[in-house]
Amino acid sequence: MGIYPFSWAFVWCVFWFLFTILEGINGQGNRWLNAHATFYGADQNPTTLGGACGYDNTFHAGFGVHTAAVSGALFRGGEACGACYQLMCNYKQDPKWCLRRRYVTVTATNFCPHNNNGGWCNPPRHHFDLSSPAFLRIARQGNEGIVPVIYRRVTCKRRGGVRFTLKGQGNFNMVMIANVGGSGDVRSAWIRSSRTRRWVALHRNWGANWQSSIDLRGQTLSFKLTLVDGKTLAFFNVVPSTWTFGQTFSSTNQFY
Repeated sequence: MGIYPFSWAFVWCVFWFLFTILEGINGQGNRWLNAHATFYGADQNPTTLGGACGYDNTFHAGFGVHTAAVSGALFRGGEACGACYQLMCNYKQDPKWCLRRRYVTVTATNFCPHNNNGGWCNPPRHHFDLSSPAFLRIARQGNEGIVPVIYRRVTCKRRGGVRFTLKGQGNFNMVMIANVGGSGDVRSAWIRSSRTRRWVALHRNWGANWQSSIDLRGQTLSFKLTLVDGKTLAFFNVVPSTWTFGQTFSSTNQFY
């Protein structure tokens, strides 16, 4: 039986394949990528910019005022809701309006729709429409235009545990999931009631809102979440049996 010669090229190919597969959150890792940024809501309370993700108030959701509406290439049908990005204005490309060596970390809370005004949010472009406070962390006052940025995915660092807000009526239950740490973006969600005692899959209704058609009234509720990066965490008995629609409950568990 012949002996095959050792090949460093083969080893390098295997290494590169594994590096690519295991690299970072959602395949982006810590690589800086090119994009552009604008800002919106200059005359609005920045805590109200929850938009297409359904966060009624971004401060109450745990995200503060540094938020962004992201283009469709990043939004991924709502899966990006709650994800964190670090942005830096590209000073080399625009020294007039970019602040040098300044960066900001924002949470995706809204969707920047396709438009005819330059088409900056049209696919396949990566674009961030930032809240005014976030934009002014990296760009000079007085620029209402578009600035070049570089960005990367970063771990979301949250205070307290994951929050669950119960919405709906009767048998229609919708849960808004917020203040999620780690990768921040939820891929799958389940609910378990004190009567059924089994995990039932929730389905994304829109943004950060997940739905179920099971009657859960008068029952203690638990949740299980899997993030885009594959991490899974269970939140047992977060909601007491006395809950009513419109209430928010904070867990003691968090992703890191």
